[in-house]
Amino acid sequence: MNHPIPNTKDALSCQIIIPQKQVDRHSDIYVSMVSYTHQVAAKNWFIAMVSTTVETANPEDEIKPGLDLLGPIEQKFVRVSDVYKPKDDGRESQIFISESYDATTHFETTCLDVLDIFYRGTGEDFDFSKVQHTLAEEQY
Repeated sequence: MNHPIPNTKDALSCQIIIPQKQVDRHSDIYVSMVSYTHQVAAKNWFIAMVSTTVETANPEDEIKPGLDLLGPIEQKFVRVSDVYKPKDDGRESQIFISESYDATTHFETTCLDVLDIFYRGTGEDFDFSKVQHTLAEEQY
């Protein structure tokens, strides 16, 4: 797109979640937009992603409420991806496989999957209090 999403006060990035009940669906619709300020597009260009879990034989129709929020679209790509889950939890084989990314744009389910893999692999919850942040003394 060559413009930010309308009605976002010209935000250079944003995330919108359309609740499932507002669009008579079983799954929410996720809209995420980033821009040239994130070094992912040329100056004054914006990349928007609209995603959901497919529920019908017409996936593009399912994301229409999200697409309608975007305003004019310069170029659009539509892709449907399968979601995969491992067949076993890896405890016996010691092979720990993550699930595919889902439709969410805030990565909560992906983070929970990583924490679950850690637990299955170690038998312990990840302890965030042990993470230490240090600043590099050298300036680059």
